[in-house]
Amino acid sequence: MLNSTFPIILHKYREAGSLALLLIACLIPVYGQGPEANMTTIYPQVSQEVLTNPGIGFTTFQRFNGDELNDGIGWTEGYPIEYQPFDGDLVNKDYPNTTIAYFRVNWRFVEEAPGEYNWHLLDRALSTAGERGQTLMIRISPYEGDPSKDVPDWYRQLVGEETNLKSEKWNVNPENPHYLEYFGGLIAAMGKRYDGHPYLEAVDVSFIGYWGEGDGTHLLSDKTRIALINCYLDNFKNTHLIFQPLNGDAPDPGVLVSGTKVAASWPDGTNNGAGTDMRHLGWRIDCLGDMSFFPQWGFSHMLDVYPQDIVKSGMSEAWKKAPIAMEICGTFLNWKEKQQYSKETVKYIFDQALKWHVSSFNAKSSAVPEEWKPLVDDWLKKMGYRFALRKISYSSASSVNGQIFIESWWENQGVAPVYRDYKLAFRLNSEASRTILITNADIKTWMPGDILFDQRLYIPKDLPAGDYQLEVALVDPVNHQPKINLANKGTSDDRWLPLGDITVSSNRDN
Repeated sequence: MLNSTFPIILHKYREAGSLALLLIACLIPVYGQGPEANMTTIYPQVSQEVLTNPGIGFTTFQRFNGDELNDGIGWTEGYPIEYQPFDGDLVNKDYPNTTIAYFRVNWRFVEEAPGEYNWHLLDRALSTAGERGQTLMIRISPYEGDPSKDVPDWYRQLVGEETNLKSEKWNVNPENPHYLEYFGGLIAAMGKRYDGHPYLEAVDVSFIGYWGEGDGTHLLSDKTRIALINCYLDNFKNTHLIFQPLNGDAPDPGVLVSGTKVAASWPDGTNNGAGTDMRHLGWRIDCLGDMSFFPQWGFSHMLDVYPQDIVKSGMSEAWKKAPIAMEICGTFLNWKEKQQYSKETVKYIFDQALKWHVSSFNAKSSAVPEEWKPLVDDWLKKMGYRFALRKISYSSASSVNGQIFIESWWENQGVAPVYRDYKLAFRLNSEASRTILITNADIKTWMPGDILFDQRLYIPKDLPAGDYQLEVALVDPVNHQPKINLANKGTSDDRWLPLGDITVSSNRDN
């Protein structure tokens, strides 16, 4: 029998030469004949729940699902992770559950001696993320302003105290050939070891300035800038790269990708190059929410930097191919207590992030104020992708080695596509047997809005004849296990959405 939670199911069938309509479970009549006889049409209910899905939503920072949050308005970064005792509970108190952990560690802790890498730091972070239902976003930053977070001691001894640096946020001279040799060598080695790792969500491109945020990148020679960027491009071919071209210090942020193989385009129709060798990188911003944090600077990121530089950098269309990551300016508690933001201001900030097609957000593992949780929940429902099946018609009867005709309307209710190659799959399920049918849908092309997908699927010849329930899911391309929660009511605990009954006969006499 069909699941009673389905709102509308229309079964078209032929009886004595005429078309009769069987309405099941609160049906609304739909007239007209489908592409084939024996078609069942369903309008699944859409869910308004917050969904936790791969690659989108909040991230933990220097922590994982189930860990205690930071206290107060501060946070930790740059140092190796201090692992907390874990009791098996993955719930984050006062913070959304997440599918991404973000780890930012400084160079000195990874390369302990020239060419000697402490891969244990990354191995443990990756494995812990997998155990907590997360993937890991990584940035290796070269240094910070704190002397305890300088370049590695051995590198400082090698180059000495370099002077006349072009930026006050540079600790060493990046034009020194040793910098490309060693910091660039670390990135190359990391790519050779981890590119395509199943628990690696993305690598944050970082090679200069405090926290690796790119201050003064425009001051580099073209040779050095391109060589440092190529350390990432040449060694990470499978894992997504994101970079930060929007600090506000470059008079023309478009020059940061000049001469590289980074895809970029501008409103006047120009681009940074074309062809299959161009790489689609996402981008990140590190001060989402700065409306007036630093009045001494004379500008705010939200009003005077990001809206302008997203366009000027050539990255306004990058979201179509690669993820957009954002990081909070300060913390939510800072917004509330120090900046004294109103709900209207918080909503404005969230809406701007959606306009820029945000997929993930690093709130630095600091608590969400209770009064802002409804705003956060509404934001999460739009962040990244959100796939709802709105209508589907399918053959309600077929035969072994026959076909099922699928005609479907989907809606991406989010602001971005999915960036991993998940597969749209249908399952024929009964107590006696089941089989999964993989479609040829490329869901990475399912942009925000309406999507139509039709296909004929063959029933395996060794499937036993009988009555089955047809189900749908978005699955892992390798093990065919469902990975994405659909925005539909009635989805089972294992993420399959039941659609209705289908009869498979042993011959073609349906």
